[in-house]
Amino acid sequence: MRAPAGPNLGWGDYDSGSSWDEMLDRGQPRLACDGVLGYLTSLGVDLLERQRAAEAAIRAMGITFTIYSEEGDIDRAWPFDVIPRVISTQEWSGISDGLVQRLVALNLFIADLYGDAKIVGDGVVPRDVLASSENFRPQCVGVAPPHGVWAHICGSDLVRDAAGTVYVLEDNLRVPSGASYMLENRAVTKRVFADLFRDLDIHPVDAYPHRLRELLASTSPRPGQAPTIVILTPGVHNSAYFEHAYLAHAVGAHLVEGQDLLVDSDDCVYMRTIGGPVRVDVIYRRVDDLFLDPDEFRPDSLLGVRGLMRAWRAGNVGVVNAPGAGVADDKVVYAFVPDIIRYYLGEDPIIPNVPTYVCLDDAQRSHVLANLDELVVKPANESGGYGIFVGTAANRQEKAAMRERIVADPRRYIAQPILDLSTAPTIRDGMVVSRHLDLRPFILSGTRPYVTLGGLTRVALRDGSIVVNSSQGGGSKDTWVLDPTVVKRPVPAPSQTQSQIQS
Repeated sequence: MRAPAGPNLGWGDYDSGSSWDEMLDRGQPRLACDGVLGYLTSLGVDLLERQRAAEAAIRAMGITFTIYSEEGDIDRAWPFDVIPRVISTQEWSGISDGLVQRLVALNLFIADLYGDAKIVGDGVVPRDVLASSENFRPQCVGVAPPHGVWAHICGSDLVRDAAGTVYVLEDNLRVPSGASYMLENRAVTKRVFADLFRDLDIHPVDAYPHRLRELLASTSPRPGQAPTIVILTPGVHNSAYFEHAYLAHAVGAHLVEGQDLLVDSDDCVYMRTIGGPVRVDVIYRRVDDLFLDPDEFRPDSLLGVRGLMRAWRAGNVGVVNAPGAGVADDKVVYAFVPDIIRYYLGEDPIIPNVPTYVCLDDAQRSHVLANLDELVVKPANESGGYGIFVGTAANRQEKAAMRERIVADPRRYIAQPILDLSTAPTIRDGMVVSRHLDLRPFILSGTRPYVTLGGLTRVALRDGSIVVNSSQGGGSKDTWVLDPTVVKRPVPAPSQTQSQIQS
């Protein structure tokens, strides 16, 4: 694949190899990409100035994330590539429908597990899968959250293979992160490409905070009153603390730690303030289940609130996402999601799963052990890209160690074929090159569903890498859902004035 020739930067030599490229198809722009691609190539070396301006804006705005290493916690500027990932409105409509379908079924599944567990009794999901689940919480059995919703907020990771098929790679239902970076990516891109936002019908993402607040308020036990909403954070040392603070400001919530809350004898949650206790109606928790309430989970937790589960079960506080929702976050359960959709909705999945081997199954485990060279092996309950084994990148010792771990604890692992993930043009070392990427849209489930118009595109910045997580060296792009049939005005080649960086 070759892009239209442009001055410098390597556009004329751009080549994605055998991968599906999100912007180009055999040298021609894909649907909705022509105006964007023509503009970017015409910028020439000025595109690098836009990249530098974006990086300066990120530093000035204080957009950071934390990675953990042997040297300690490293707070670093958010890695961002200024070339957007573009998706047509036509394609996005189908993706959005598929994500809503998936979350409706997963919420019915979670509610069933903590109720009559009919899906287990009917043999659709094997009993031993649930019996050995790390995220099933017996403390949640019999609870009925408002509107029957357990997973209010989900970040489902989407990938595209070399044939152009979009798959759901995994669902993140416990404390999904990244929405703030999606919003900040858009704010930065608007600064450096204001002319394109003027000329093209790029759909907005800034409705997310409003819809999130609407969702949170819908879980309040005191309808008709303005709810007091808090975001419960583990604190400043958490890798997603920037997001916690950002969203608290965006939705008008109080940012609190466990020590700021208490549950009184009336089984209600209160926030400590200098004016005295204030009742809390909704908790958007960014703390894992096991640290939420030392009375019922880990007694040594200093992050949660003693008695919180008691208040939630009594219906005196809304908790988002609900405790126990992570039972559907398990990558072993993920393998059964197509069957879950058919069971509860009587429909085929709109978006397929990546083919998945469950190591708990004897036959599937034998296949995995015999084909480690060709597979990605993932821990069932890790996130952030930690613990992933990629067969093509592993040496003999690493393969032997992986084999031993699977045999010792097969429930802990699933395996998938190594997909040739799609690519997109990305700036690296002053040149435009192809890099693999994925996409995390955010889905809100409440009284009415909502899917972001795009999401957080994560890009593997290292050549050939398919690991896109920021904690593993990945970066991000703004995601443009764009209607190719609507052009507000013709997109001109940038003049000298237009090419000045927005400050």
